[in-house]
This record gives sequence, structure tokens and C-alpha cells, in this order.
Amino acid sequence: MSMRHERSTRTLKEILQKPGNDACADCGAPYPEWGNCSLGVFICLDCSGIHRNIPDVGKVKSLSLSHWEDQEVKFMAENGNQLMKSTYEAAVPIYYYKPTHRDCQVLREQWIRAKYEREEFCDPGVNLIYEEGTRDGMLMKRGRDNGQFLSRRFVLSEREGTLKYFTKYDAKEPKAVIKVDTINATFQPEKIGNPNGLQITYLKDYSTRNIFIYHDNGKEIVDWLNSIRAVQLHYLKVAFPGATDVELIPKLTRNFLKEGYMEKTGPRQTEGFKKRWFTLDHRRLMYFKDPLDAFAKGEVFLGNKDHGYSAAAGLPAGTHCNGAWQHGITMVTPDRSFLFTCETEGDQQDWLKHFNDVLSATMSPQEYTMAALFKHRP
Repeated sequence: MSMRHERSTRTLKEILQKPGNDACADCGAPYPEWGNCSLGVFICLDCSGIHRNIPDVGKVKSLSLSHWEDQEVKFMAENGNQLMKSTYEAAVPIYYYKPTHRDCQVLREQWIRAKYEREEFCDPGVNLIYEEGTRDGMLMKRGRDNGQFLSRRFVLSEREGTLKYFTKYDAKEPKAVIKVDTINATFQPEKIGNPNGLQITYLKDYSTRNIFIYHDNGKEIVDWLNSIRAVQLHYLKVAFPGATDVELIPKLTRNFLKEGYMEKTGPRQTEGFKKRWFTLDHRRLMYFKDPLDAFAKGEVFLGNKDHGYSAAAGLPAGTHCNGAWQHGITMVTPDRSFLFTCETEGDQQDWLKHFNDVLSATMSPQEYTMAALFKHRP
């Protein structure tokens, strides 16, 4: 290693100590090891791959392996993540979903393209396409019965507060009318088997319905997500006129806290344990026969531990455990206990941690309303 290379590596390490440079400028992953020497930002390995695929976004170099010119090092020192965010993220709308390093490729790529390639967020007052109040287009939707993906027309309307879909482009009547305030939308590429796969969950007659969609164009599907969030925010501002943006953001679409298989037994706890796919969406624990089912087989509301809810490792003495999985969890609610088993101890501990985080959280007024609805469900 030449003296000069050592010097530039050392200087870059020093620049990394500056506030804001210790996390990827785009996804927030800790310890970025790459730099875009045209933009002056420090980024992680994954985001560096996305930058490299966008020719107009500049040149990417490894902080330790690449050869850096003196003026490039100087440029990084003069710019850095905080300064560049104040330029490229000057006017990110509050509804826009800013991905983290835990999010999938399509979300991160479109965020990076929106920031640097399209420069969408540099100037306040620019009319963004997510705010047009309507969106109308064809998306691939998974059939409920046969699992085939077919092209369907989707229409989002802020005026009506709905997302509709039609089986044919010119169909008069929609197949479904979904109220935007009940929608959750979350990217699920592995589950759906498509890199742009989006799961839309909504309430229909108090029970949860899933639809699975994708579009071959990454920008198109991410635009749908952010358009839905923009309409949701509009509705929330009307519904909660005094609420701050910070209070409203968590009410927009959100990623599930955890998903995976557990085995469960029925209410009498004498039935055999059956394998089910579980989805924890904040206070709702849903279970499905198959991860891609349209309807949940059942849902459990998780209230606060002060109201008779608890979760602990193990099963009650004398439980007849016929399943292959031995790592039990007992979930107590005011109405009944639920018994689950996990395949590994690690899985059991992870589910318990998530359950107890939810049970310890203070309940909002809306969650009390939801708890009451759960009690009176048909």
C-alpha cells in the first residue's frame, strides 16, 4: 500500500467521524464503507450497488480499497451526508416512505433515484405525482383461488377516500371498494415471489383481507405506495385536526413487526397443534393456513398487560403436545389463552420479545375502539 493511499484512507476515516457520516446517507445502515465522490456522500455496500447502476448519479469508490485523488478526498470533507441531505432531502413530503436498510431493493432504489436522479425533493413547492389525488393504472394481482397473477385496473381516489379494483379495464362495477383509512401496504418480495411484490391488507366487515400485487416497473409500484400514503395522510388530517405530523406518520402504511410459522391448538386445547403462518401487525396477531391466503383464519387482539394480557414461554402443565415443535408460548387474553409452539428456541424468544413490546406499549384511544370491535365481532 503506497504512502499516498494510506494517507487518503486515513483522511477518509477521519471525515467519517463527522456527524451524519457514520450512517449510510440513503438507508441509515451503520458504518458505511463506500463513498460517492461526485455527490460527496458516504453509503453502505448495498446502496453503492444501486448508485453504480444509475450512470448519472456519479462515481462510487470503496473507502479502503479504491484509489482516491486528493481533490476527491477534499470534496468528501467539504460535503458529507448532513450537507447533502439538506440539499437532496430538503423537501421530502412527510407521507413519503423513506426506506431503511431493512427494506427491500425496490424501495431503496426508487428512493435513491427520486433523490439524486429525479431531484424530486430539492425544492419545496414542487408538485409531486403522489399528490395528484387520483391514480389509475393496471397492476398484476394474484387470484384468490388459483394463485395466478392477472392484470387488473386499480383506481385510487382522494375525493372518495377509496382504492377500487376492476377485473376488466372497462368494467362498470368495481370488484372491491377499499376504504383508504383501513389499508396497510407493505412490500413482500420473498412471500409474493416477485421483487416488486406489494401486499395490501385492509378490513372488510371487521376481518382482514389480503391482496397481493406487483408491477414490472419498480418506479410504478413504489409510486402507488406513496400515492396511497399521501391520500391516507389527507384523511388523517381531516379525522384528527389537532394531531402533529409525528403522531400521524405511524398511522400510515407500516411494515409488519414479525411474520413466520408457529403451531397452534384450538380453544379447548385438546385438539392437535397445527402449523399456521402468523403475522403480527402491531396489536393484531393474525394467522393463516398459507402465507398467501386472502383471509385470516383468526385474529388475536393484543391489549396492554395491565388489562389481563400476558405472554410467557412454556405451555400449561398437562398440555398434550402432539406437534413436532417443542418451544411453547402461552398468550393470555381476558377471554382465553392461546397456545403456540415454535420450531427453535431462538424463534420462541423473538416472538416473545415482540409480543411483550406490544403488551408494554400504551394504548391509544383508537386502539381501545379496536379492542371493543374485536369483542363484538360476529
